[in-house]
Amino acid sequence: MAAARPSESRPISTRCCIVGGGPAGMMLGYLFGRAGVDVIVLEKHADFFRDFRGDTVHPSTMQVMDDLGLIDDFLKVPHDKLQKLEGCFGKTRLRIADVSRTGATYPYIAFMPQWDFLNFLRDKGRRFPNLKIMMNTEATGLIHDGDRVVGVRAKDTGGELDIRADLTVACDGRHSIIRQSAGLEIEEIGAPMDVLWFRVGKVGETESMFARIEAGKMMVMLDRGTYWQCAYVILKGRYDEIKARGIEALRADVVALAPPLRSGIADVRSWDDVKLLTVAVNRLEQWTRPGLLCIGDAAHAMSPVGGVGVNIAVQDAVAAANILAAKLARGAVSEDDLAAVQRRREFPMRMTQAMQVIVQNNIVRAALKAGSGPFKPPLLMRIVNAVPWLQGLTARFIAVGVRPEHVHSPEALPVSS
Repeated sequence: MAAARPSESRPISTRCCIVGGGPAGMMLGYLFGRAGVDVIVLEKHADFFRDFRGDTVHPSTMQVMDDLGLIDDFLKVPHDKLQKLEGCFGKTRLRIADVSRTGATYPYIAFMPQWDFLNFLRDKGRRFPNLKIMMNTEATGLIHDGDRVVGVRAKDTGGELDIRADLTVACDGRHSIIRQSAGLEIEEIGAPMDVLWFRVGKVGETESMFARIEAGKMMVMLDRGTYWQCAYVILKGRYDEIKARGIEALRADVVALAPPLRSGIADVRSWDDVKLLTVAVNRLEQWTRPGLLCIGDAAHAMSPVGGVGVNIAVQDAVAAANILAAKLARGAVSEDDLAAVQRRREFPMRMTQAMQVIVQNNIVRAALKAGSGPFKPPLLMRIVNAVPWLQGLTARFIAVGVRPEHVHSPEALPVSS
């Protein structure tokens, strides 16, 4: 067959087209494939390797893996564990959460590079012949039939594609092309900070501090075995000012805040080693159009507070599969079916964002705008530190979530070997 001319679009048909191969898209693709739904997942990159993406896997997500019978293999993927979240607030050391007190089956937070998480789902999904993951394939817009979304326009190395689908699901992140193409209105909640991500090498140090806060400075440190993954929090809009001071000034500020980083801070050689995360907290008023559903960051961008973004996205995917998979396997789903996903997931999303905003405004903003002198931790955090069972409540909110989802979507048998 002759290759398609550049001006032609190659037609593809499927039951469901998922745009975006992040945690929401890959989990939903896996669940739909498991349920016997013909599904295509589009991922615009050639692989999943992107640094400084969310890589905290919470007990709620590990429970989903258990529901799917994947947990034993999943826990063989290299990861680090964290049970107790502790911080230095000025000169005061406080424990703010204890995941071992949540009652979760897997009572810890696992730190696993997101590309390993996504590759795991892709590898396990190979047994479903009706699941197709198209890498190097970028969605460029939607195909409409009147007011109904009937597919996606995309491009790959071979040219343009027209992918016709009964259902399109936008999982393409906080800068979603699909959301923009659908004209969905977004409500901005706002955040007072941005984050500088970087790695600092370890030379045998150990450090149990999850967060360090001084007047005007704040940083989260994640122990990744051979290096520290660091999130240096700055006031929103201050990046250019901080960058103008030079990389040496940033390194000095980091070491002053966290002395254990002194031996490895030279790894931050230039601004090329620093990634700016522009923090956004927002949400769609409506997650759907006829034939279209948005979930994950495409429906609601979460603050990095609590590191819950990956897990909220996974919960969205599980809920969507629970509600839609069986119906989609038989035919197209209705507008009310799609709206049911939003009804299921909107309350936990809003509650989580509300708590993140409280932390942002009462701890993060207060710390970053504090003047000179010792930083005094808020009374509530001192109470949590003093009452161990409260540490279980804070941990449950972070690690399990407001409404954890369990897999109830069907599994179509048999599957290919």
